[in-house]
Formats: sequence, C-alpha cells, structure tokens
Amino acid sequence: MRFLVRILVNAVALGVAAWLLDGISISGSTDTRRALTLLAVAAIFGIVNAIVKPLALLLSLPFIVLTLGLLIFVINALMLLLTSWISDLLDLDFHVDGFWTAVVGALIITVVSWLANVLLPDKLET
Repeated sequence: MRFLVRILVNAVALGVAAWLLDGISISGSTDTRRALTLLAVAAIFGIVNAIVKPLALLLSLPFIVLTLGLLIFVINALMLLLTSWISDLLDLDFHVDGFWTAVVGALIITVVSWLANVLLPDKLET
C-alpha cells in the first residue's frame, strides 16, 4: 500500500512539474494514455531514486559538503534526466529538455512531494 501511495505522490509531483514547465512534457493521444504514462514514469522515478541516487550521494559526499549541499540540486536534476532517458528507452512519452529545466523540475517535484508527505499520514494501513 505504501509503495502505491509513493508512486501516486511521484505521479502528482511529476504532473505538476510538467504542468508548470514547458521543458517537461508528458504526451499521449488520450488523457488515459497520459495518466498511464505518468504512473509508469513515476514508478521509474521511484526506482531511480531508490537505487541510483543513494550511490550518487555517497560518491559525491565530499563535494556535497564542500558546496554546502547545493550539489544535491544537481544530483536531483540528474535523476530526473536519467528518468527521462529510461522513459525514452521504454517508448514512454515523457521528456525533459535540458539541464536547467531538470533543475527547476527537480525543485518543483521536491516541494510537491514534501507537501504531499506533510498532508498524508505517517503510517498507512496495509
């Protein structure tokens, strides 16, 4: 149950970022197709953040300390770009155009995810 809620939170955050930024696009022929694409991309984003991001944070820890944590924004943007690349490999209609769009998109996703986590209860019934 918690996994499904995380995917839905990621899907909402990605949808808000795509809605606010012209450089992030989710396309499809119908609304149902776009919603399914968004859910699939949210699952990919969750997997990337669960597997690749901790490794990237660990390897770049000295630079994160040196930059007072600002490098985390770059790492989040790279995770979003990696999600876009994997989505492209899987023929999903999700695209992020450029690094700076990914930085702003990652900031939006972080804020929306944080807000959703504040509003949702800590422990979900399983």
